[in-house]
Amino acid sequence: MATTSQPLRGKTTCKKIFWAVFPHACFILSLVIYAFLGALMFSHIEGNREVTVSEEYRAFLQNLTYLARKLSDNMTENDKMFKNDIRELFNTADPVWFINPEDRWSFFGSLFFCCTVFTTVGYGNTYPVTRIGKYLCMLYALFGIPLMFLVLTDMGDILATVLSKSYNEFRKLQSKIQASKLCSGSTCSKRHELKSRAQSKIVINEPLTIMEVLRSQSGMKRRPVKYRNVELFEMLIARENENTQPVRNKSMERWSSCPELARGKTVSRVIQNFDKIGKELEKLDVPIVLMVLVIFVYISCAAAILPNWERNMDFQEAFYFCFITLTTIGFGDTKLEHPKFFLFFSLYIIIGMEVVFIAFKLGQDRLIVLYKKVISFCAEKNMPSKKIYPK
Repeated sequence: MATTSQPLRGKTTCKKIFWAVFPHACFILSLVIYAFLGALMFSHIEGNREVTVSEEYRAFLQNLTYLARKLSDNMTENDKMFKNDIRELFNTADPVWFINPEDRWSFFGSLFFCCTVFTTVGYGNTYPVTRIGKYLCMLYALFGIPLMFLVLTDMGDILATVLSKSYNEFRKLQSKIQASKLCSGSTCSKRHELKSRAQSKIVINEPLTIMEVLRSQSGMKRRPVKYRNVELFEMLIARENENTQPVRNKSMERWSSCPELARGKTVSRVIQNFDKIGKELEKLDVPIVLMVLVIFVYISCAAAILPNWERNMDFQEAFYFCFITLTTIGFGDTKLEHPKFFLFFSLYIIIGMEVVFIAFKLGQDRLIVLYKKVISFCAEKNMPSKKIYPK
């Protein structure tokens, strides 16, 4: 019997782990599939569009040729006027005129664009030009942004659990170190003796049986305090729960004999896991200074790596770019020469956005507490004082 029960226990533990990880993997896989489908769609629509020479582009070339001839005729005269004319001319230029659609809207370029859409970063250097591409971009963002926020909330729960447990363990270790420093040998031994004496005096009352309850009830008639029917009922329920608890723990034989019930039980657990999304994030309570420090270290690590393949960036420029990306501001003033490499950094972006999201959530909670204190203080200050009249 022992040899047959061990493989069953191993299978049940593997199934439990699978169904526990399944909701998180389902969200991430859905986001990845959604990004790849969007990349195929936009690369086909925007990459295969026909490039037509518009009237604005022809006028731009004519004005540029005229200014170039004017510069060659007067090399030194009206230099300031020429610079103003060049600036005004290039402000009217459309960047689409100087971009090859097949190069910009390759699969990896379209995938990078899709990531900027559902992460709400939107750098602005890549955008759809065709009318169909614009309509599909709005539809793609309409479903992609909620999916991205769902992934952020789900992964934020895991990160919040890790952060809270790490912070609590750190506080326990810190308290033990402080207690060991403040406590000498003689005082500690006395405290341990007092604790052991106090623990030895503690008596745990177990739930009574029905006969014991009836006997005690007959003996209680002489005493002034009597048990009520509710208390008797609670003791009986406690006794029944104690007797039935081991049977529930040994439910593997029942579920193995009836796999339909086992499936229903696992499905209900998976549905409960879906319902618990965002609960750990609400219970997170760590100092906001710690989260700011985590964000600074997190961005600094990427800012030290990013200049290795982006030669036009130094540490400060890379730090600024990562901050703008993780906070989903995305000005677009800093452009990437190799967005393909940055796509491999997508896991870093998702985790970083979760860290920033948790920091914003903590900051929001602190602001709400501050507003409550200010409003309560103003309300107490404006309350009319009680007048005491003489008798």
